[in-house]
Amino acid sequence: MSDGIAAETRVDCHVKVLNDAVVERARAIGLDIIIYAPHFTRLPEIRREAASYSTDDLLVVPAREVFTGSWRNRKHVLAVGLEEPVPDFIPLEAAMDEFERQGAAVLAPHPEFATVSLDEGDLRQYMNVIDAIEIFNPKHFPSHNRRARELAAELAYPPFTSSYAHLPRSVGVAHTVLERAIETEGDLVTALEDGIARRIVYNNGASRWRTTACELAHLCYENTWEKVDRLFLSGTEPTHPDHIAYDGRFDDVSVY
Repeated sequence: MSDGIAAETRVDCHVKVLNDAVVERARAIGLDIIIYAPHFTRLPEIRREAASYSTDDLLVVPAREVFTGSWRNRKHVLAVGLEEPVPDFIPLEAAMDEFERQGAAVLAPHPEFATVSLDEGDLRQYMNVIDAIEIFNPKHFPSHNRRARELAAELAYPPFTSSYAHLPRSVGVAHTVLERAIETEGDLVTALEDGIARRIVYNNGASRWRTTACELAHLCYENTWEKVDRLFLSGTEPTHPDHIAYDGRFDDVSVY
């Protein structure tokens, strides 16, 4: 997408929010691609939204951050390039098998963060499936990011970073520059699977800490009122494995 002697593509590898403000922000700071993976939203809807906000100079790629395992012991995995929907709350092994079957690129966001991430054992077990580890997340404290870098180096995983933006103004504060021209979702999946050369870009100054504070405040909201609304007031989540949309395909592995 970027012109010049050496082709480069600037990618925010994990964004949770998508609207006109996000697109305006992404274009203003020179992003070429954002990977859109909202919580508890089924793949067909994500695809429709991604297509409606893509422009000639900004590609929005649909993805799913699948919550594997039970609610109390969930591990997040980011899959790019899925052709068929995969629900939340199925075992990690079942999710990885499904990602591999569909030929998706598989990314490990925020490794070993809190109780919602892949740990070192998981990263070792699925080295033939996982394509990259997130080594910087602006929502994290320095110790979390140091540990992520250690894991990537020790296990020889290609790195990536993302804004993990839940707020439009956070988009692009951390992003990955892939040293290849990428025009389509398929190109991106191939680039991630090939482990092509890349640069990790982020600002670790005062503005980074403002982003962290705002995003952590949103996280508190997400895990209080929004969670109550989703669990008790809104009925079955669209990505629940028992949802009618999955036509019973995952009934035997549901661990909600």
